Amino acid sequence: DIMESLSALLGKKVMVLDYVVPTPIGTTWGLGGTCVNVGCIPKKLMHQTALLGTALQDSRNFGWEFDKKVEHNWETMKTAVNNYISSLNWGYRVQLRDKNVSYVNSYAEFMEPHKIKAINKRGKETFHTAAKYVLATGERPRYLGIPGDKEFCITSDDLFSLPYCPGKTLVVGASYVALECAGFLAGLGLDVTVMVRSILLRGFDQDMANRVGEHMEEHGVRFLRKFVPTKVEQLETGSPGRLKVTAKSTETDEAIEGEYNTVLIAVGRDACTGNIGLDKAGVKVNEKNGKIPANDEEQTNVPHIYAIGDILEGKWELTPVAIQAGKLLARRLFGGSTVKCDYINVPTTVFTPLEYGCCGLSEEKAVEMYGEENIEVYHSLFWPLEFTVPGRDNNKCYAKVVCNKLDSERVVGFHYLGPSAGEVTQGYAAAMKCGMTKEQLDITIGIHPTCAEIFTTMEITKRSGADITQAGC
Repeated sequence: DIMESLSALLGKKVMVLDYVVPTPIGTTWGLGGTCVNVGCIPKKLMHQTALLGTALQDSRNFGWEFDKKVEHNWETMKTAVNNYISSLNWGYRVQLRDKNVSYVNSYAEFMEPHKIKAINKRGKETFHTAAKYVLATGERPRYLGIPGDKEFCITSDDLFSLPYCPGKTLVVGASYVALECAGFLAGLGLDVTVMVRSILLRGFDQDMANRVGEHMEEHGVRFLRKFVPTKVEQLETGSPGRLKVTAKSTETDEAIEGEYNTVLIAVGRDACTGNIGLDKAGVKVNEKNGKIPANDEEQTNVPHIYAIGDILEGKWELTPVAIQAGKLLARRLFGGSTVKCDYINVPTTVFTPLEYGCCGLSEEKAVEMYGEENIEVYHSLFWPLEFTVPGRDNNKCYAKVVCNKLDSERVVGFHYLGPSAGEVTQGYAAAMKCGMTKEQLDITIGIHPTCAEIFTTMEITKRSGADITQAGC
C-alpha cells in the first residue's frame, strides 16, 4: 500500500490490483494483504488473548480475588478481532482514494510485457497497460497433497475468522505459524497436538527453537515427532465436526490414527507467482519454489518489472521488510533517491507462548561463516520478576549473544526467549545496525528490574560449560 501511495504522491498515475482467491473452504478477506487480514495482526491479538488468560491465573497470587468460573468465548474474540481488521481494511481504502490511486478488486495477469488482463469476481475482463510494474503478490499456505486435506482441513488463512471454536486441534507443521497458532489455541484452554516431520522452526537458531518447543510441552501442548499425515477423513460434520487423521512415521513403518475436531495445516507457504502470466512478460522464476530472482534494487530480469516482499528469492518473508523495500523502490523510481533496502540484521519475533526474538545470525550460521574457534557465545537463563510471585517458569527464559572474536567481539547474533520479546529485540536491533560489540553491551547500564537488562550483565560463555541459572535479583 505504501508503494502505491508514495508513487501517487510522487506524481505518477498508479493502479493497484488486489484480489483474494478464496481458500478451499471459501474464506476471503479485504484490502491490506496477509499481515492485516490473516497474519501478524490477528495472530498477535489472539496471542494477547492467551497471555491475558495466563495473567488471570497469575493475578490470584497478587491478591486479585474472583470466584466466577473463568471461560473463554471464541465468538466474542473472533468478532472483536474481525471488527478491528475491518476498520483497517476501510482505512487502507480511504488512503488509496485520498492519494488518487485507482484501486481495482480484480485478479491481474500479464498478457505481454507491458499489458495485463484484470478479471473481477463476476468474470468481467478489462485490459491495462503501464510503464512499470511492481509484483507484490505474497504467499499463501501450502497444503499437503493427501486425501482430505483441502476438503476437511483449515490453514491460518481460515483460522483467524473461524466462526466456531476449533475444539480439539491437530496442528500439522513446525513453522513459526504452526507453533504460534498451537500456542495460542492451547492458551485458550484447547487440547492441542503438533505433528512435526523433522525439526522445529527450520531456519531459526535450533538451540532457541528447541527451548521454545520445550516450554510449549511443559504448558500442555503435545508434540508428535517424526510423523507425517497420510490421510484425513471426516467422521462427523459440524462446527466443529470430527475428523480421523492417519499418519506414518518418517523413520519406521509405524502408522498411527487420531481423532480431532480441527486439523490446521501450517507446513509453509508458496509464492503466488504461478498464475499471473509471468512467462508472457518474460520474467524469470525459480521453478522449484516460485520465487523471483531480483537484483539489489528489486528489479527482475525484465527491467520495467520489479518484485518486493515474500516472493523475492533469498529474502526475508516479513511484512516490515516488504513495506521498507516498497517505499525505497518508489523513491528510487520517481523521487531521485539512491537508497536501497538493507536486508542484513533484520529483527523478528516468534509469538509463541514464551516469545522468541532474534536479530542477525543463528549460532549454527555464525559457526559456519566464521568457524567455531572464532565465535564466542555469551548466555544466561533468567527468571522475570513478574514470574516469581506466581512461581512459574523459573529459569526457563534464556538469552544469548553470538560474537565474532575476529572483529572486536562484534555481536553477529542476538537471541532472546522471554516476555515482550518484540519490544526487547527492536531496541537491540538498532544497536546491531550501529555495530554493537560485547564491550559496548557490558558498559551499557541495565534498567532494573527488567528482562532486557540481562544482556548488559552476561559473563558466562557457552564454551566454559559453567552454570547459567540465576538466583533472584
